[in-house]
Amino acid sequence: MKTIKIPYYTSSMDLNIEDENLKAVITTKMHKSNKIKNEEELVRDALEHPIGSKRLRDIAVGKKKVVIVTSDHTHAVPSKITLPILLSEIRIGNSDADITILIATGLHRETTEAEQRSMFGDTIVDHEKIVVNRAFQPNDFVHVCKLPSGADFNVNRLAVECDLLVTEGFIEPHFFAGFSGGRKSILPGICSQETVNENHSFKAIASPYAKAGVLVNNPIHEDMVYAARAVNVQFILNVALDSDKNIIAAFAGDLVKAHEEGCSFIRNLSKCSVVTADIVITSNGGYPLDQNLYQSPKAVGAPRKEHII
Repeated sequence: MKTIKIPYYTSSMDLNIEDENLKAVITTKMHKSNKIKNEEELVRDALEHPIGSKRLRDIAVGKKKVVIVTSDHTHAVPSKITLPILLSEIRIGNSDADITILIATGLHRETTEAEQRSMFGDTIVDHEKIVVNRAFQPNDFVHVCKLPSGADFNVNRLAVECDLLVTEGFIEPHFFAGFSGGRKSILPGICSQETVNENHSFKAIASPYAKAGVLVNNPIHEDMVYAARAVNVQFILNVALDSDKNIIAAFAGDLVKAHEEGCSFIRNLSKCSVVTADIVITSNGGYPLDQNLYQSPKAVGAPRKEHII
């Protein structure tokens, strides 16, 4: 009898399978990553050596209004570590910068204050300006342009009105956007419901290139990049996480170049050989990814053969 722990909420569930019925246990190689620096060192090193970009502190010089887009309660971004470092880096370049933290919710419900304190820590919640994106409030958005797909790009007006737009997030395979992170902070993160619904529509997802690990010719990814460039995202910070949600790598700098390097890192640790079986058991990876049915397609999509990357 083999006992396998399946991530479930903040703990796990035991799955007991007879040895003769178990064909394979497939996991990523994230836990095998050779991390020689602690989490803060990895983030600081990424900011000190940005990919395809000047340092954030140098970009921040002279910028009056700064917006940092961060993820909401459905993502495991370790913002308690990353946000204080990002805020410090900006203020080294411009101590007078007016900084707003904009929580990218997409079509999710608003992130509560209690969740913000859990994600960011009390100091940031008590002392920083935080705004939650509200996809269903039309007055919060402005129309910027048409996207390559023909969809209307309506984005939170804070992203248009600022002098410096920065995003943070984490990278993992995404079942129709190729990978999370990077441009995804903008679309769907801080867009109106109309824009998100078109980006996530059946028409878009039906593309043979809209699958996990695929960026080239992926129309969803192409719209996302176009949107992020249209609002002039000048700097990103993305991290890679192990199965315990610890940072094992960080990538900072140019919207596309830094994100692509992070995707390459994740791809090498995530790909595996095809294994077929009569029954496949999988999960969303535990909290916060399994907290509601909205997230459940990720677990359903992950085991599909064509999603091998």
